[in-house]
Amino acid sequence: MRIRDRRAEDNPEINLVPMIDVILCLIIFFVITTTFDARSVLKLELPRADGQRSEAKVKQLSLLINAEGRYFVDDREALRTDVESLKRTILEVAGDDRERTVLIRADARTPWQAVITAYDALGQLGFTRIANATAPEQRPAAEPAG
Repeated sequence: MRIRDRRAEDNPEINLVPMIDVILCLIIFFVITTTFDARSVLKLELPRADGQRSEAKVKQLSLLINAEGRYFVDDREALRTDVESLKRTILEVAGDDRERTVLIRADARTPWQAVITAYDALGQLGFTRIANATAPEQRPAAEPAG
């Protein structure tokens, strides 16, 4: 009696489904990472101001915004941080003079929404001369001669 070996008759098959799954996962991974890579390529260079201070003795309206987002118009603090409260405080201090320059001094940690609210209030009141205060550029100390 002859015993046949069935393994010789088996045709080997390659199952492509797991390979397709791996390839699709790799494609998704590369698509996502290249999107992040494209965003990191954008380089932003902020503008610099090298102008000299104006020596004109014009009375400015000072609007200070602290790190918590509270507003101070000259010496007076706005009671709340909404637009209407800020507008009332500006009107009390500035009166009807819309030609005054408004100097906005915002802390570096101030929430951006607080600055936008200040711009919104000034725009609604009709102020057109608005300046932003910045810290002076830090220059390296001169090296001692010798």
